[in-house]
Amino acid sequence: MILTSIEGGVMTITFDRPDKFNSFNRELALGVQAALKEAADDAAVRCVVITGNGKAFCAGQDLSEAIDPNGPELSTIVSEHYNPIIVAIRKLPKPVIAAVNGVAAGAGANIALACDIVVAHEKASFIQAFSKIGLIPDSGGTFTLPRLVGFQRASALMMTGDKVPANQALHMGMIYQVFTEEEYEGQVRSLALKMAQMPTKGLALTKAALNKAYGNDLQQQLELEETLQVRASKTHDFNEGVQAFLEKRAPEFKGE
Repeated sequence: MILTSIEGGVMTITFDRPDKFNSFNRELALGVQAALKEAADDAAVRCVVITGNGKAFCAGQDLSEAIDPNGPELSTIVSEHYNPIIVAIRKLPKPVIAAVNGVAAGAGANIALACDIVVAHEKASFIQAFSKIGLIPDSGGTFTLPRLVGFQRASALMMTGDKVPANQALHMGMIYQVFTEEEYEGQVRSLALKMAQMPTKGLALTKAALNKAYGNDLQQQLELEETLQVRASKTHDFNEGVQAFLEKRAPEFKGE
C-alpha cells in the first residue's frame, strides 16, 4: 500500500494504490502513520517527501470502504486514519515536503496542504471534493486552507468543489512551486536533498513556532520565539553555521 525508501537523508513515502488513484483505505492510512513514526525515530532521516505512484497523488477516501457495512465507520476513518496523519506531519521535527504528482482530492488534498512545503507537477490539481458527496472537509482542511488562501476563497472552494490546477494553486498561495514535466523529478529531489542538508534542529524549532502562530497573540509569539531561539543557539548546527560564516566556507550541518 505504501513504498518507502531512504537516500541521502531523505525518506520518500509513496502512496501505492495506483489502480485506485491512491485512495485511502485503512491499510494505507496505518502504513503512512507507521512510516511517519519511523521517520521521526530515525536520526538518519532529515527530510520526508510524501508523493503518489501513478497518475494521482491521492484521490482521498476509498468510498467502497466507507460504505462497506463490515468496514470502519466514518468516525473511525476520521479519528484513526486521517487525524493521526495530520498530527504526525505537524509534530514531525523534520521538514515534510508534499510532492503532488497528480490530482489531490479530498483528504488527499488536505494531507498535502498540511505539509511544510508543497510542490506540484504542472498537471497536478487540488479539489475539496467533500461537498460533492454531502460531507465536510476533514484532515485539517478547514484549519489549513483558509490560512493559505483566505476565508472567502477557502469557503468557495469547499462549497463548490471546483478543481484548482497547479498553476492557479500557486497563484493563490496554496502551494510553494510548480514544476514542468521535464523538471519535476529532478527539482523535487534537489529540494529534498537541500532540506536534508540544512540545520534541521533549527527547522524543527521553526516548525514549532509556526504551529503556534495562529493561536498566540503577538506577545505570546514573541516569548515563544525567544524560548525557541535560545534552544536553537545551543545546537551544534548554530555553532557550525557561525564558524563557517566567519571562516568563509560552506557549513556542514549534522541536524544536531
